[in-house]
Amino acid sequence: MVSKADKVFENHFPSLVEEFEQLKDFQRKVINHVIEEGSSVAVMQTGGGKSLIYWVSAKALGGTTLVISPLIALIDEQAEKLRNLNFEVLVTHSGISSKELREDLTKFCNGNYDPDFIFVSPERLATDGYFEYCIKQRKEDIRLVTVDEIHCVSQWGFNFRPFYKRIPNFLNKVFKDDWPRVLGLTATINPKELRDICQDFRISSSSILKDEILLRFDVNLNVETFAKEDEKEQRLWKLLKENKGKKTLIYLYRKYNKRGTVDLASKARSKGFKSTHFHGDMSSEERQDVIQSIQNDEFNVIFATNAFGMGIDIPDIDLVVHFMIPESVEQYYQEIGRAGRDGKGADAYLFYSNKNVSVRRTHFIDKSFPDEEELVRLWKKITNNNSSIKTLQYFHDQEIQDTLQFFLNANLISIESKAFTHVDIFEKIESDNIQEIVDSTRSGMITAVLNNRDDDIEILMNEIYGAISKGDVSFSKRPGKCLIIKPSKAQLDENDIENISKDIEEKKQYKHDLLDFLVYLLNNFEGTRELHQDIGRYLGVDKHKLNKIHETVRGEWVRSKSEVIIANLLYEHKIEYKYEEKLPYAKGKWIEPDFTFEINGQKYCLEHLGLLGDSEYDDHWTWKKSIYKQFNDINLLTTKESAGV
Repeated sequence: MVSKADKVFENHFPSLVEEFEQLKDFQRKVINHVIEEGSSVAVMQTGGGKSLIYWVSAKALGGTTLVISPLIALIDEQAEKLRNLNFEVLVTHSGISSKELREDLTKFCNGNYDPDFIFVSPERLATDGYFEYCIKQRKEDIRLVTVDEIHCVSQWGFNFRPFYKRIPNFLNKVFKDDWPRVLGLTATINPKELRDICQDFRISSSSILKDEILLRFDVNLNVETFAKEDEKEQRLWKLLKENKGKKTLIYLYRKYNKRGTVDLASKARSKGFKSTHFHGDMSSEERQDVIQSIQNDEFNVIFATNAFGMGIDIPDIDLVVHFMIPESVEQYYQEIGRAGRDGKGADAYLFYSNKNVSVRRTHFIDKSFPDEEELVRLWKKITNNNSSIKTLQYFHDQEIQDTLQFFLNANLISIESKAFTHVDIFEKIESDNIQEIVDSTRSGMITAVLNNRDDDIEILMNEIYGAISKGDVSFSKRPGKCLIIKPSKAQLDENDIENISKDIEEKKQYKHDLLDFLVYLLNNFEGTRELHQDIGRYLGVDKHKLNKIHETVRGEWVRSKSEVIIANLLYEHKIEYKYEEKLPYAKGKWIEPDFTFEINGQKYCLEHLGLLGDSEYDDHWTWKKSIYKQFNDINLLTTKESAGV
């Protein structure tokens, strides 16, 4: 029987069907779960087709889907693909003029525009009051909220983005208790962080869906240790020379200075490599130019920080090199997942020394958290040691971005509203109420309005946003967005500092533990297969599935090359089969044939006998044959290992 997911896919994505694309089993499973059960988290392999899951789920549920995505490059890439499929897409990010964005949101707000998808970053979601107002006016039409890279929600993870943590607050404000369905998507997350996410998004443990195969056995893992950095660098140049011509990504954790991205990219060019660099200090336009030039093969060696990560899809990267140890297993595995997305396999090398581990611990983990002195200084910077309401231009100061979360978590600061810094930006005012608001301040600042009037800030801002949506005001210049914050007190006391410091120490220790575990795995490296399996155990992969290390044409993973041949032959002859399907034979007991399929109404089980002659294997096969005799409606077929297989 054709599933709901397949019907929607065929009806709404005919061009993909014409290109012989079809849903994979796991994609189908997640889509059907979202349709039938509701909010879900899908954990799947990098390059496993996350996009198609939320595309099809969105069309199955109808209305508009809100997609929360971390990067402009990823948003633009997804928007272009969807528009090419004839879907209406509203994109909101800093690369779009504020006037154009305001006009699109206004049309949506007033019911004159019905996009299939609206893309937004978590930062805009948390700071753009007009966006929130417009979504609230059309909340009945929002049927699905997709949170891509949802692991960024967890305060424990290496990729934590503070305003991902604010997404549930947005959903509460807009939808109150009646949330739309939420679909979270990620590739690499550990069980602790997964629990964190499910709690934040009201998702039950039964709605956590993990792909059977999360591991990238097609990426060959290599680990090398060094006593000195000079030796490590010499090994890098030798490796690049051995792989000259291959598209190569080298991860560093320093942007500038000696052995930073810029320095090594320059050295590589002097050695004849087509190299470039990539890091977070570059503008979004500069980074996009680099990505495009790599896609166009203008460069094939990229020296990058971990800014080169989520949302960057270059399928033909052949080699990933970590020149310094990552922070955690999750970071390492996500970053090696950049390679081999074209299905042709890839190699990954991790170079590290004891000094690298020490530097990672002291300079990157410890220094990413403020100490007590910095907390006091940053509190003054944010509040001016005054408990009155203030405007906070969050994106203008990296220190504030890194620290505000701790004050919010401690309930020492509350975000009262998302506003404009000034109200003297309005012109052609056709609303008496708005004119009164503007006339209530000489400075034009929103805080002056609030101090001079008794209005509730949320009511006041909704009045302003409502006037904008009705066309009762226009803008003389681009509005400056801000958060209106309210400190709970003027100054921090010893108890406040102690509580925040305790929170910081707990998070810091957790990150140290993550690093220690990665070092343990690397120090005990026995080979690529064993390291993949160790990582799988850590990520919660079912131990029964850790030996599925060979990929078939259909895109599933099986245990042996012989099974690959069988699966590919079945697929080639258009025989719909299942791999290791559970067949119950008694209460709570089942067997798993290698392959099951039907031909002309007859059901067949095919077992590949790979280890005949081994006494334990022979005993198990004798037992299994006795079980098959209990099934009257099954035909048993076998194949055997031979020299030609």
